[in-house]
Amino acid sequence: MKVVTAKEMARIEQLAYQHGSNEEAFMNQAGVGISVLIQQCVAHYHLKPKIMLLCGRGNNGGDAYAAGKELLNGGFEVQAIALAPIKESSPLCQLQSKRFKEAGGKIRYIDKAGEISFDDAELLVDGILGTGFRGSVEGLYFSAIERANISGLPIVAIDIPSGINGNTGEVEKIAIHASETIFLGLPKTGCFLGEAWNFVGKVHVYDFGLGEEFIEQAEEDFILLDDNNVDPFLPEIVRTRHKYQAGYVVGVGGSPGMPGAPILTSYAALRAGAGIVRLLHPHGMRAELAGAPYELIREGFKDENDILAALPRASAVFVGPGIGTSSEAEKLLTQLLPKIDKPCVIDAEALTILAKHPIDLPPQTVMTPHHGEMFRLLGVTEELPITELITRCHEYAEKKKITLVLKGAPTIIFHPGKVPHICSRGDPGMATAGSGDVLTGIIAAFLAQQCTPFEAAAIGVYFHGLAGEIAAQDLSSYSMVASDITDALSEVFLEYQIT
Repeated sequence: MKVVTAKEMARIEQLAYQHGSNEEAFMNQAGVGISVLIQQCVAHYHLKPKIMLLCGRGNNGGDAYAAGKELLNGGFEVQAIALAPIKESSPLCQLQSKRFKEAGGKIRYIDKAGEISFDDAELLVDGILGTGFRGSVEGLYFSAIERANISGLPIVAIDIPSGINGNTGEVEKIAIHASETIFLGLPKTGCFLGEAWNFVGKVHVYDFGLGEEFIEQAEEDFILLDDNNVDPFLPEIVRTRHKYQAGYVVGVGGSPGMPGAPILTSYAALRAGAGIVRLLHPHGMRAELAGAPYELIREGFKDENDILAALPRASAVFVGPGIGTSSEAEKLLTQLLPKIDKPCVIDAEALTILAKHPIDLPPQTVMTPHHGEMFRLLGVTEELPITELITRCHEYAEKKKITLVLKGAPTIIFHPGKVPHICSRGDPGMATAGSGDVLTGIIAAFLAQQCTPFEAAAIGVYFHGLAGEIAAQDLSSYSMVASDITDALSEVFLEYQIT
């Protein structure tokens, strides 16, 4: 699914109007979709069906009124706060507010901050400012957003949380902290950039009827990973396969005092479907690795020749977790990496070493840096603006001919010749030591099961995010740890096998 700027979305909507589409019909249909999400939220959060609409003067307010009318018809108790005089509102906003009142809705017109109250509402709907907003929120709108944020009530934002720049993601003073955001038509670029991601909550997309011929003309900034574009990448299970056909992963990692990272990576690879995983580690770590899962084969190495001897049977390789940045590790990787001829995931300390030494990479490489590691790979000492970082990452992937997974919230995947793909799945609790090691193992497992580097990165990132959500739901974002993500993978696979 394409992710576009607010400006680009407005352009293709205008194209649709020029070819006979009806703006009022679009808004009516958007109201239906928004109302369905609100009903789902009421059930999910175990709320009473009492809704408060927060409406500005533009079409975003009109969308809120349209949704309110649908909810009224469904038996909900719905009120609205109008933050601008109706005569100053857009024509469609005026029309929808009239229909809302005719359906039995109550509107309170507010002109002072002290008049803002949400009575006994149990969910707020943000229709204050739309995707066309730029700059700083002021006055009554500022007060309404502030009151909404401190209310403790769930908030559903329509198309974009009010206060976010839909093109750049900038938040100058304040923005709605949405629990859920429903994108109308296509997701908006600004919601995925910088601080904006802290405000959008869980994201949904609703098709309000914009023709496919206009969507095809949209110039996208990203592609959003979803079930539809990830599902085809899931490797098929053949009934007659044996463990080597299921994927043979060789891992190179660990160093004295650092056994945990390679164990996390190796076990994640097994849980993601690899038939066999052999972890190659420096000699002298047998005792430290004694607690590794029974299914994991462990073998010490002296130099790169021992590792190279193990590679002919491998389907994929991972390099880096726990390997350290000692002079011995630097020497090993300088000699080893150019000789690997299997699909390879490079992570952790191996990335730090790559940032210091120009080393030739294996032909099918996936690199998985977090932002700090990426800055080092780019040779920059200060944090880059997110838009510049995205551009530089794209250039890096093209130049190195690799698949680059920029880990973060959200995670972005770069691959030569492709539009960057963005993953909205995951949970803040995944910001825990070892989470990236688990991702490396998942991607390595999919490489070993004959996915291309891009496919392995896409499905690996997506499943990692889904598993993180499950772990957080079961254990909380506070208490989950990296191994919980691995443990939750089976639930993700079960869901995909069933569907």
